[in-house]
Amino acid sequence: MEEKKFDINSLIGFVLLGAIMLWYFYTNQPTPEELAKQKTEQIQDSIQKTQEPVTQNNDTAKIEESVIVNPSDSLGFAQAQNKLGAFAYSSSLPSAKAKETVIENELVKIKISNLGGQVTEVLLKKFKTFDKLPLYLIKDQNASFNISFATQDNRNLQTKDLFFEPTLTKNGDNQVLSMKLKVSANKYLEYRYELKPDDYMLDFAIQSQGMNGAINTSQSINLDWKIKTYRTEKSVKYENQYTDLRYLFNGDEFEYMNAMSDENEEEAQNLNWVAFKQQFFTSILLTDEPFEKAKLISKNLVQDEFIDTIYTKQYHASIPLQAKNGELHYDMNLYYGPVDYKILSKYEGKHLDRIMSLGWGIFRWINKYLFIPMFGFLSSFIGNFGIVIILLTIVVRIVMSPVVYKSYISSAKMKVLRPEMQEINDKYKGKENAMKRQQETMALQRKAGVSPLSGCIPALIQMPVFFALFRFFPANIDIRQKGFLWADDLSAYDEVLKLPFKIPFYGDHVSLFPILASVAIFFYMQMTQSQQMNMQQPQQEGMPDMQKMMKMMMYMSPLMMLFFFNSFASSLSLYYFISNLLTLGIMLVIKHYIIDENKIHAKIQENKKRPEKKKSAFRQRLDDAMKQAQDQQGKQKKGKKR
Repeated sequence: MEEKKFDINSLIGFVLLGAIMLWYFYTNQPTPEELAKQKTEQIQDSIQKTQEPVTQNNDTAKIEESVIVNPSDSLGFAQAQNKLGAFAYSSSLPSAKAKETVIENELVKIKISNLGGQVTEVLLKKFKTFDKLPLYLIKDQNASFNISFATQDNRNLQTKDLFFEPTLTKNGDNQVLSMKLKVSANKYLEYRYELKPDDYMLDFAIQSQGMNGAINTSQSINLDWKIKTYRTEKSVKYENQYTDLRYLFNGDEFEYMNAMSDENEEEAQNLNWVAFKQQFFTSILLTDEPFEKAKLISKNLVQDEFIDTIYTKQYHASIPLQAKNGELHYDMNLYYGPVDYKILSKYEGKHLDRIMSLGWGIFRWINKYLFIPMFGFLSSFIGNFGIVIILLTIVVRIVMSPVVYKSYISSAKMKVLRPEMQEINDKYKGKENAMKRQQETMALQRKAGVSPLSGCIPALIQMPVFFALFRFFPANIDIRQKGFLWADDLSAYDEVLKLPFKIPFYGDHVSLFPILASVAIFFYMQMTQSQQMNMQQPQQEGMPDMQKMMKMMMYMSPLMMLFFFNSFASSLSLYYFISNLLTLGIMLVIKHYIIDENKIHAKIQENKKRPEKKKSAFRQRLDDAMKQAQDQQGKQKKGKKR
């Protein structure tokens, strides 16, 4: 029998055949669009057969039309009756299709779907995203507005899965859209939307008629409002820091959730409004009669600031509704629009200006009553917002120049006294004389009319202005997408170089304004180092070397500015750059043309000759305490010698 040999030709044939089969299966596999279509058809088939609730999924194609249950189809209608009970009537109407009705004005375009009667798309007409695309707050099922309830025959239903009948009418110039979930011709649950011309705010009402026989009001009726906020700005990290959930309760009490927390959950009582806020835009639900309670949830969706992301936050408000006499009736409002102080503050009595991130306490007060009016006044006749920021900086520096002058005067006085304070240090050496040394130094300063705190107070006065502006620029929508010099958007970082790698704490780009601000701060620190050292008393035993600490600060402050501000708004860096340049100029003028150290010395010597003023009660108590401590120290010293 002939032995079989290895046939290379057969092997080649099998390999080619396998390759052809792989090629065939690869080229004939369904496309993503076909897969989405198949999934949609499966969902529609499920609706037709079982009337299961439709789960909206961002990964599937948008369902434009759902199956209508035809009453003449006895099997289909029987299944709907079995699943929906009295609410099967809504599925038998011609409106039982997932079609949308549009209401719009010059500012906003809103689409509302028959399926769920909810807002499915919100376009802000006057704004674009950072990449120049139309700006949507709601689109592609990133939002849901749903009421869940139980029927009298113990069915659990959700409005987002049921069909509403739309009726679009006019009320003067206002567009009115009534969406009714019907159980019969005259019994329904209604969402009523009314949009005015030139307004972002909609009047919105939830009301029912004859539903006490259909809805089981003894069980919970819950409103769930959810939104995943879209990224709209250049720096997702910076935008996410100013994207948070805010709410008002008890009429005027305001609260917000930590924007950088991975997940936050809070319970609110007597809720007046809840705002799903982005950096520059917001969606707000307001109610005329406060909700008794609500559970509010905010979840951070940004995992890595350097990876492109679509969403920033996931918001959820769960609100129990109360039926009165078996019926629902809530007069509310919906706001979809910009976080603009001028717009939000015009809704009197609603405190919507709190949605704008202006800081707390005195910082908010400074922004609200000083910087917002000042910025509005300057921008009313100057079109370039970079110039407006520079002028605003000049005004602030001029107003604060007396504070700088006061600080320099205190520094000059302390400089003149340093030789005498050094003599006191030399006279009372050692730790055992520390209290005596301190007493003599304070007595010298008191006789000369000098206080070391007089140099610190001016710096403290400037701090509220610093922090107020730190909150003002990132919240100011007027500078959004407004360019200046090389910065194409003053509300975002001014990237001049894209790095092929990421530097920890710095980023993957280089911004120029923070570099300029850091250089200005370095020269400012250099110039003020001697001034700050003059404010310090001569080096004492056991005390840290202040000169070394000041030198360290001189190098650390610009470096921190460089790293910290690289991804911040260029408007903020521009302000600090111009502010430090102006401060340097003011200090040079004061130093070389205003302050005369000889006159200051003569004034101090004259003050020392005057009789010392009667001590205040506080000063007397302080001196007594120091003397008592000194006596105690002396007794302890004698005890040790024995």
